[in-house]
Amino acid sequence: MIELALIGIGTGNPDHVTLQAIEAMNAADLIMIPVKGPEKTELAELRRTLLAMHLKNPERRVVEFDLPVRDVVTTSYGGTVADWHGAIAEAWEAVIVDTLDPGTPGRVALLIWGDPMLYDSSLRIAEILGRRILLKPRVIPGITAIQALCAAHAIPLNEVGAPVMITTGRQLRDHGWPADAETIVVMLDGECSFRSLDPEGFRIWWGGCVAMPQERLVAGVLSDVAAQIVKVRETLRAENGWVMDIYLLRRMS
Repeated sequence: MIELALIGIGTGNPDHVTLQAIEAMNAADLIMIPVKGPEKTELAELRRTLLAMHLKNPERRVVEFDLPVRDVVTTSYGGTVADWHGAIAEAWEAVIVDTLDPGTPGRVALLIWGDPMLYDSSLRIAEILGRRILLKPRVIPGITAIQALCAAHAIPLNEVGAPVMITTGRQLRDHGWPADAETIVVMLDGECSFRSLDPEGFRIWWGGCVAMPQERLVAGVLSDVAAQIVKVRETLRAENGWVMDIYLLRRMS
């Protein structure tokens, strides 16, 4: 039986790592670090930094592996993602089989941005891997990008007694503003999909690289700040080679 700990580490700020996460890192027999290519080397380096800060045993086995690249969507988005998840599960399996002693229990850990339960595929990939080897997933919750965004802007996530919808940029572009929603949080948006809305009808709170040293925040009526957000996002991406951003939108009464 392999125990796979999926450890939420927040948005990259070392202060986001919980005591429970540190304990899980130090209990692991193997810690895997995915490397996504040259433009994402900083993300791998942040994981290395966290481990250097928190591992009590410097000889703990840490193995880096190349993360499979998702194919360009040609027919079905869902099918493309499913194939990608399968390839990642195979990559995880290869590292585990090559590193741990065969036939013996082991503890494996992965450091997950934000929280493993929110718009992250690790649990689904673990389910695929569990069909190939005897596996028990364990989730260590982390600070989500939503929490970090609201904290950075010092705003409540919800209006009084009101619901909140969490969605993606793709959904916003393809289907527009969700019916009956007053507040939405948009994640996984590489195309600034807020531009598809009536800019006069919404307020936006946007954050790029939230809670990290290069954090940038923009807030205001969408018509006033949309162009500024696009420019700031482009600047962050040019300076860092990548950008993670998130935003909250509310209807204006």
